[in-house]
Amino acid sequence: MKFLNRVHAGNILAERLSTSPSLSSRDRSQTIVLGIPRGGVIIANIVARKLSSDFDIAIGRKLGAPDNSELAIGAIMEDGTTYMNEYLIKALKLSEDYLEREKAKQLAEIKHRRALYPKNREYSLRNRIVILTDDGIATGATIIAAARWIRKHSPNYLMIAVPVAAPQTVGILRQEADAVDVILSPEALNSVGQFYENFEPVTDDQVREILMGRDNF
Repeated sequence: MKFLNRVHAGNILAERLSTSPSLSSRDRSQTIVLGIPRGGVIIANIVARKLSSDFDIAIGRKLGAPDNSELAIGAIMEDGTTYMNEYLIKALKLSEDYLEREKAKQLAEIKHRRALYPKNREYSLRNRIVILTDDGIATGATIIAAARWIRKHSPNYLMIAVPVAAPQTVGILRQEADAVDVILSPEALNSVGQFYENFEPVTDDQVREILMGRDNF
C-alpha cells in the first residue's frame, strides 16, 4: 500500500483515530493534536479537524552526524530537551564539543523557524490527551525527543500516531508513549517517502497557511 500524499494519509489516520478504542473511553474535549513541522503539520491539522480537537505544533530538529547530516545521532526540542542515540555517538566517536556545537546549531534553526510561524494560542498540555503525529517515522529521533518534551508538561495520556513507521522504531516508541498507532509498519523501510506516491517537501509558507487556518484540505 502507498498513500497518494500527506492529505490522503492524514484522512486515513484521522478516520482510524476517530474510532480508536484507546481514545473512545476518554474525554475528547481534552484532546490536543501536535504535529512536527513540516510534514507532520498537514497530518495533525486533518486529525484535529476530524476529532474536533485543539491543534498546534511541536518544533524539533534532528542532530546530524559530522559527515552525514541525514544520519540522526539524536534530536533536540526548543527548550533543550534531547534524545541522543548513544550507540551511534560511541560508534562514530563523536566528541562532546561536536555534540554541543550541533545542539546549538539546531536550536538556532528552531528559533528561526519559530519566528517564521504564527503563534497559536498558548495551549497547556497538563492533564490533556495529547496525540503526537508526523508524516512517518524512520529512526524516530525527532518524535522521541518530542514525546519527552511533552512528558515534561504532565499530560494525562500521550499517543503517538503516524501513517507509517519501521517496526523496530515502533517498539522503541512504546516506551515513550502510552499508546502507539501506526497504519503501515513495513519490515523494509528505507525512507518514509517510499510509501507515498507524492512526497513533495512541505514549505514554511504551507505551514504558515495551515496555522492561520487558510489551507484548503
